Amino acid sequence: MKLWSVALLLWVAGASVHAESAAWQPGAGHVQMPLWPGTPPDMKAMPGPEKAETGSTLLAGKTVTAVRNVSQPTMTVYAPQGKNTGAAVVVIPGGGFEILAIDLEGTEICDWLTSRGVTCVLLKYRVPSAPYDWHSDSRPHNYQVPTMALEDVQRTMGLVRLHAKAWNIDPRKVGVVGFSAGGYLVAEISTHFDKRLYKPVDAADKESARPDFAMAIYPGHLALDNGKLNPNVPVSHDTPPTFIVQAENDNVDGVQQALVYFAALKKADVPTEMHLYAQGGHAFGVRRTDKPITHWTDLADAWMRTIGVLPR
Repeated sequence: MKLWSVALLLWVAGASVHAESAAWQPGAGHVQMPLWPGTPPDMKAMPGPEKAETGSTLLAGKTVTAVRNVSQPTMTVYAPQGKNTGAAVVVIPGGGFEILAIDLEGTEICDWLTSRGVTCVLLKYRVPSAPYDWHSDSRPHNYQVPTMALEDVQRTMGLVRLHAKAWNIDPRKVGVVGFSAGGYLVAEISTHFDKRLYKPVDAADKESARPDFAMAIYPGHLALDNGKLNPNVPVSHDTPPTFIVQAENDNVDGVQQALVYFAALKKADVPTEMHLYAQGGHAFGVRRTDKPITHWTDLADAWMRTIGVLPR
């Protein structure tokens, strides 16, 4: 079964849309910046123009906004609230590489991070992107990275470090957090940072693309049906310290995603912290419910202090 985010399922299932707009725009006071000075590399034709759709189905009492047909990737910087810790996190929404859950797994994550004194960089990467057959292990030489999306993540990491001084960021405290398909991209940038997938464009591409820390929240696409790690994620000792959260009753991506990735990280002696919860399902973001899993941000906050990203 192809792995989708809950947000995408709502649209595929035909849930009514009560608001539709053109290209997504951040809230007042925030400006999107293009990632690329011209046409992005390896660009593919989109099914139509970019548009943001807000569904009528509620998740934890709120609607979910999905962005479709992103051909011009951007990043939006959210300044920290209160005292600036110097840390920065690139936020990578999920959506099955078909759409982006831009609020549930994007702007709302930035609200959490900026309240901790962290600069948040929200990535709107290119979708749709056609990934390979995630479950097949019979064609080991045919695996292909969702090239456009990973290129956008690599580019963003370089841009953040290039502008670190201007944005009051410590270039040694730049991390990533991703959800579902975005969690897979977290694993990819954690293991594909040495070499850009595209021809360098400018000074940003001379900066390191390696995250200093990584958070994979209900990640997908990491485990094959045979229980092995996706070979597109070559974990090594150079993979950054990682924090993982998933629910055991996640019926979209499945808890095996977290277990397989955790095992690979431990085998490579990568500092790792994982939290599994009995309930929570998939695509809960940071929205509070009566389930304990919705307090995972408190554990992530403590972990960032433990590894020295945030002050103790």
